[in-house]
Amino acid sequence: MIESNEHNIHLEIAMGLSQDYVIVYLVDYNSGSFVNFRMSDERKAIFAEYLRGDDFEKALRAYVDAVVYEPDKETVLRMTNYSCVRQKLQTKPFHSANYRIYREGKLQYFQIRIARIGESGDADRVVVGFRRVDEDTGNDLIKKNEIEEAYEIISGLSSDYNFISLFNPNDGKMSIYKADSSMEIKNTLARHEYYQDAVDAYTEYVSEEDKKRWRETTLLENIRAELADKQCYDINIRNNVKGEKNYIQFRFAKVKDEQYGSRVVIAKRIITDIVENEMKQQRILEDALARAEHASKAKSTFLSNMSHDIRTPMNAIIGFTSLASSHLDNKERVRDYLAKIMSSSNHLLSLINDVLDMSRIESGKLHLNETQCNLSEVMHELKNILQVDVREKKIDFFIDTVGVYDENIFCDRLRLNQILLNLVGNSIKFTKPGGKISIRILEKEGGTKERTLYEIRVKDTGIGMSEEFAKRIFEPFEREKNTTVSGIQGTGLGMPITKNIVEAMGGTIEVYSKQNKGSEFIVTIPFKLSENTNRDILIEELKGIHALVVDDDFNTCDSVTQMLMEIGMRAEWTLNGKEALLRTQQAIRRHDEYKVYIIDWLMPDMSGVEVAKKLRSEIGDSVPIIVLTAYDWADIEDEAREAGINAFCSKPLFISEIVRCLIQVLDLKKGEKDISDQEDNVQMKGRLLLVEDNELNREIATEILSEAGFQIEEADNGKKAVEMLAASEPGYYRLILMDIQMPVMDGYEATKAIRKLSDKALSEIPIVAMTANAFEEDRKKAFECGMNSHIAKPVDVEVLFETLKMIL
Repeated sequence: MIESNEHNIHLEIAMGLSQDYVIVYLVDYNSGSFVNFRMSDERKAIFAEYLRGDDFEKALRAYVDAVVYEPDKETVLRMTNYSCVRQKLQTKPFHSANYRIYREGKLQYFQIRIARIGESGDADRVVVGFRRVDEDTGNDLIKKNEIEEAYEIISGLSSDYNFISLFNPNDGKMSIYKADSSMEIKNTLARHEYYQDAVDAYTEYVSEEDKKRWRETTLLENIRAELADKQCYDINIRNNVKGEKNYIQFRFAKVKDEQYGSRVVIAKRIITDIVENEMKQQRILEDALARAEHASKAKSTFLSNMSHDIRTPMNAIIGFTSLASSHLDNKERVRDYLAKIMSSSNHLLSLINDVLDMSRIESGKLHLNETQCNLSEVMHELKNILQVDVREKKIDFFIDTVGVYDENIFCDRLRLNQILLNLVGNSIKFTKPGGKISIRILEKEGGTKERTLYEIRVKDTGIGMSEEFAKRIFEPFEREKNTTVSGIQGTGLGMPITKNIVEAMGGTIEVYSKQNKGSEFIVTIPFKLSENTNRDILIEELKGIHALVVDDDFNTCDSVTQMLMEIGMRAEWTLNGKEALLRTQQAIRRHDEYKVYIIDWLMPDMSGVEVAKKLRSEIGDSVPIIVLTAYDWADIEDEAREAGINAFCSKPLFISEIVRCLIQVLDLKKGEKDISDQEDNVQMKGRLLLVEDNELNREIATEILSEAGFQIEEADNGKKAVEMLAASEPGYYRLILMDIQMPVMDGYEATKAIRKLSDKALSEIPIVAMTANAFEEDRKKAFECGMNSHIAKPVDVEVLFETLKMIL
C-alpha cells in the first residue's frame, strides 16, 4: 500500500492536475494498489462505489462497465491500461482519455488525466484525476480522441504518411492533423477547410492519364459509397511535381462516432518503391507465364512430332518384317529388309533415349561419373562410329587438333561421347551430300590449377538455321519448320540435352549459323588432367631430327610442327607439294636433309601420293614418309606402299600417336608392334548362365551367344540362378549374364546372394548386368551390389562381345 506521507510528497511534486479534477488517486501499477487523494461528496455516488479494492485496473474496469457510455467504453479501457500509459508517458508528462456517461436521461462529459510522478519518465507510479467538463469542451475532447484514434490507425499502417486529416463525409469539413512542407501539400491539401476543395486543388499535380479517375473517385458521394460496407480503401494515382513522377496512395479510413456520425481519415503517402517492386514481380510472373505457355505449346508440338517420328520407324519395322516373312526364300531381299529393320530400330531407340534423358535432366537427376580417359581414343572412336554415315552421304569429314598436349583427362566419357555424337550427328543429318563437316579440338589458355580448358568446334556446310531459331535451339522440344517440312526426323531434344550435359560439366556451348550456309557449334569444357600428365615430353632419340610437314591447312601445319618441336625435333612446314620439293632440294644442297616427312593425303595442288613419288626421286628410299589421313589405312595401303609411303597417322592427330609412329618408322625401338596387330582375340567358348525372365529375350540372347561358340544354360529368375550356381562345380559356368527386374528374386538380390556363397570359387564368378535399367545410377547400383560390368538393353552385339572379351 502507498503510505500517506509519501503520497503527499509525490503529489506536491508531480501533481500537474488543476483543482478541476475533483477525484484524484495515487496509483502504483506495479502492485495494482491505489489510494484516494481527493473526492467530493457529490462524486462519491458515481465513483466510490466502483473504484475500490486492491487492483486499480480491475476497479477501473468495474467503473467503466457500470457507468461509462457504451460507445466510449473500449476507448477508456484501451487508453488507461498499463501498456498504453507507459508508452504515452515516456515522451510526455501526462496522458488523457475523454469519455461520456449516460446519467439521469442525458449525457455528461468527463476526462481522465494520468500524470507521471517525477521527471524520469517512469510510469509505474502515477497520479490519476477525474473531472467533469461542459458539453462544448466535452465535444472538443471527444473530437481530439477521434483524431488520435484515427492517427493511431494510420501510423499503425505506415510511418511514412506525409499528410493526415480528418473530415466529415456529410459536409466535407476537414481538420488537418499532419502536413509536411512539400509544395503539392502546402498549395493544395493544407490550404483548404473543406475536403472537396482540397482534392480538387490537388488535381493540378495528378498526371494527365489519371486526372479523370481522380476526379470521379474522390467525390464525396463516392467516398460515402465506398466506406458504407468497408473500414478503409485506397486510391492509387501518379503525380508529377516539377518533373518528378511518383506513385501516390490516398488511404481513406472510417472512424465510428455514435453521437456525431462517422468521420473519415484521409492520409497520403508515396508508394513508388512499392509499386515498382510490384510491377517487377508482375513482369516476373508474366514472363514465367509466357515461358510456361511457350513450353506447353512446344510440348504439344513435340507430342505431335513424336507421334509422327515414332510411327515412322515403327511402320518400317512392321512393314519390312511382314515383307521378310513373305520372301523367306530370297536371302538377298530378306537381308535387305533386316538391315532396314535394324536401322529403323536404332532410330526408334534414339528417340526413346532422348525423351528419357530430357526427363531425367528436367527432374535434376543428371549425374556425372568422372573417370580417366584419353582424348585421342575418344576422338578416334567417334570417327569410327560416324564413318559409315559420312561415306553414305559422301560428305567430306575432317577431325584435327590444335595445341593439344594433354590427352589424358578425367571426364564422364559416356556423356562426352553423347555431346559429340549429338553435335556431329546433327551436322550429318542437316548437311547435303557433297558437303563438309569439320571437328577441331583446341587446348586453350584460361583454365585453373585443377582444370584445363578444351574447346571443341563442330562446323558444317548444312542447311543452317534462322537467326530467330538459333536463339531457341537449346530449348526443349524445339524444331525448326524447315526440318520438319523436309522430312528430317528428330525430337527437338538433342540440343537441350547437349547443353545441359555441357553445363553440368562446367562448360559453355554457343552456336553460329546462317540459313543455307551452315552452322558452327563451339563447346568449351574445363577437364581435370590426369595425375600422371607430364608436359615435359622431350624424347632423347628424336632430339634434333629434321622434319618437314606438308599440309594445305595452316592450322594442321602449325599444330603438327609444334608437336614435333615439343618432343625435341627441328620442324618446318609448307602448304603445298611443289614447295615441299623445293625445300627438299634446298635442304640437300645445305647438307641439312630432312630425316622424316609428314604429308597430308589430300591436297588441292598435288596429292600426298604424288608428292611422295616425286620426293622418292630426290631423297631415295631410306628417308621415311608418313602420311596423314582421315581414311582407314586399309583403304589406301596398296596405293601408299607403291608410292613409297612407309606409315600413316590417322587424323585427328595427337602427340602420343605421332610419337608412336615416329619411333616405328625411324626404327628407334626394334620389335615395336603396330597397335593394329595387338588385338585380343579371346576364345569364344565355354558355358554361360543366362538369367532372364522374358522368354523372347532369352531366345535372342541364346541364339547370338551360341553362334559365337558359347554353351548357354537358362534361369528365369534370380533365385533359380543362385540355386543352379550353388549346385554346380567351380568353373562349370564361366560367367553369368544377369537381368535386373525379375520375379521371385531380382538381379541385385541374386548377385548379393551369390557373393555370399561359402565356396569362394563360385562366389567370385564374373556377373554382367544385361538390363533395361540403363541410367547411370542403375550402373552404379549394379557395381555396388557386386556385378563386374553393365550392358544396357537393347543389347548392342558388338558391346556384348567386347565386354565378354574384357572379362573372360
